Amino acid sequence: MKTMKFSKAINEAIDIAMEKDKSLICYGLGVTDPKGVFGTTIGLEKTHGSERVFDIPTSENAMTGVAIGASLNGIRSVFTHQRLDFFLLAMDQLINSAAKWHYMFGSQISVPITIRLIIGRGWGQGPTHSQNLQAWFSHIPGLKVVMPSNARNAKGLLLSSIFDPNPVIFLEHRWLHESESEVPEGEFTIPLGESKVHTGKDITIVSMSYMTVEGLLAKDFLEKHHNINCEIIDLRTISPLDVDTIYRSVSKTKKLLVLDTGYTSGSVAGEIITKVCMEKHGDLDSPPARLAMPDVPEPTSFGLTKDFHITAKNVVEKVLAMFKIQPEDNLKLLNRDENHDVPGDWFKGPF
Repeated sequence: MKTMKFSKAINEAIDIAMEKDKSLICYGLGVTDPKGVFGTTIGLEKTHGSERVFDIPTSENAMTGVAIGASLNGIRSVFTHQRLDFFLLAMDQLINSAAKWHYMFGSQISVPITIRLIIGRGWGQGPTHSQNLQAWFSHIPGLKVVMPSNARNAKGLLLSSIFDPNPVIFLEHRWLHESESEVPEGEFTIPLGESKVHTGKDITIVSMSYMTVEGLLAKDFLEKHHNINCEIIDLRTISPLDVDTIYRSVSKTKKLLVLDTGYTSGSVAGEIITKVCMEKHGDLDSPPARLAMPDVPEPTSFGLTKDFHITAKNVVEKVLAMFKIQPEDNLKLLNRDENHDVPGDWFKGPF
């Protein structure tokens, strides 16, 4: 094990995969840029050559078609976009070709593509550079949707994604790239569809991507100040969804709160609550709750984004309300008003 940044874990996973599969290609806007897509692709071109690691024209739909054609001829791709929003131009290729191919040809042909999309917020990203559309992607049969929350997850899940026989949408929150955690050295994988449980007994909190960070901060605060022991389920994979782990946890804690980086209506959080209410309604002792984004585009200005995003403070307030406990003045310990749109002082810009 070694301590590693999220961005380095992504870089190492791609490097290992390219060494293992000599035909694997890695491409996308900014892949060979000096900053290497938040540091995730730095050095790959030098190691593996410009024929396998390269920048592309700004033609998202066409280049997704290239990935599909390559995959049908045995060449896996890691296709990278600096914004999820840019990839919306390629939805036709993704949905009508990549996602359906395995089904349409009787499971005889696969389309092994991993599409890395950067999501997140802050620093004036605004309505067209900050969308979290995991619910939209997870609605499409034939697509797997992955959302790592730390460096260990990033490396293990990306290696599983790259060698999965079918298309995977790999969503990286830009606030996570500088975060650090312990990561196994060398090749290792985390199976797609398995969540990570941070054990507790009083309430189940299901989270994804960066919301796991806020959830764990809330867990620590609630244990220290209110003796409430939260069980955090880090989904890691949105599709397939690890519902069995959620069911077991809810049967134990009797309470459910779901944290989502996406819009509230039609959210992954809403789907999880629906499944629990249908299958485990008798185990709940209070109505389930969710914290997700409001159903409006994200504002650009620093002032308007102040109370727009979910923080650990919001999670604590919601949990206390579910336990019918009045908040105390110590909630101000969780305030981040002056730095609400950056993950830390190190964050100097959107790229």
